[in-house]
Amino acid sequence: MADYNLTNKLDYKTLHDVVITFDAHADVRDNFNTQENNPNLDTADQIDLPKLEKGNLDIVNLTLYARTLPPTKANFAKAERIVDQKLKAIKKWVKDNPEKLEFVYNSPDFERAGFSKRHGILLSFQNAYWFNDLKVIDKLYQEGVRIFAFNHVGNNAFAGSSRPVPAHGDNPNEELGLTPLGYEAVKKLNDLGVIIDVSQSSKKATLQIIEASRHPVIASNSAVKGKVNNSRNLSDEELKAIANKGGIVHIVAFAAYLNNNPQQKEDSYQQVYKPFGLKPEDGNPIDKLSKEDYQKFNEAYQKFSKSAWKYASLDDYLDAVDYAVKLIGIDHVGLSSDFNHGGGVAGYSNVGEAENITRELLKRGYSEADIRKLWGRNFYFLLDKVERDSKNSPWGVSK
Repeated sequence: MADYNLTNKLDYKTLHDVVITFDAHADVRDNFNTQENNPNLDTADQIDLPKLEKGNLDIVNLTLYARTLPPTKANFAKAERIVDQKLKAIKKWVKDNPEKLEFVYNSPDFERAGFSKRHGILLSFQNAYWFNDLKVIDKLYQEGVRIFAFNHVGNNAFAGSSRPVPAHGDNPNEELGLTPLGYEAVKKLNDLGVIIDVSQSSKKATLQIIEASRHPVIASNSAVKGKVNNSRNLSDEELKAIANKGGIVHIVAFAAYLNNNPQQKEDSYQQVYKPFGLKPEDGNPIDKLSKEDYQKFNEAYQKFSKSAWKYASLDDYLDAVDYAVKLIGIDHVGLSSDFNHGGGVAGYSNVGEAENITRELLKRGYSEADIRKLWGRNFYFLLDKVERDSKNSPWGVSK
């Protein structure tokens, strides 16, 4: 990658303009790229084309995801349809904007997008609860997926989740690790050159994935238990294991994982749970509410999550980044937002405010080289290494 040999005397806007900036995890809502939610316009979503341009974000990882529902054939089919719909919606968005958007499939694409006037779209997949067939992984790869995470809420046929769901048959007192099928999937992903994402997996599964993988892994959207003891955050042991494998932990700007704000907990209870006679600790609301009430609950949750960013600050976010950098080193840390799924903090409430991250990193004394690494350089080199060391390498390398 080119090096502009900047000096700390340059302002943050100039630095932000020449650094390749990469958000390692963001979502698209179920109605993405529809008439009522056109991403070519300035929408209520945290990522759309006007905001990408305003924030000067070069590349974003958009995640193909369907939320976990009770394990039935009908719900598995529904999840598959949602993933397919999101994939088609993203592809149409890129196709309709050839001067402003392009897909990123490999490290040369990543570098080109970083230095072009177009924004790169990298695809990932999250939450394999709806299938148990390795052929789905092949299909996702052919569709352009280059990052794969086994879990979201709930254990599945591949691995244990950091948030098991007792109502779906998960035993909360027994931590599930990587299953035999999961081990097969790790090998499959390694052979294809797909980066494995351990965010959302249980600690046991995370450590087993790291050990089983021939390649470095990432956490695309996690924070640190050393700051907030949340089941979604990574322990020091997990952070070090990822780094020792050569991987990257992308610290996520997600308020509940960055501080223990009592106001957020109270507001969430009052606005989302209390109207339905529930408490957050009661388990999955879908198992306790009628279909109509669950739809209303989900609408309330989505409304609340759109403003969850206000419960944490940029300082909270970068404190977590600092923690990870001090523990595992600058070469193993990156940045992500989890936008459109509850992510963001005050000062980085949407992608249009991405420059604020660069400004605050400079204020904290990070060098230009360090900021390059955090924003995307670390990921570029990991992507390149995984490609070169895979059987499916575009470089013709077979191992």
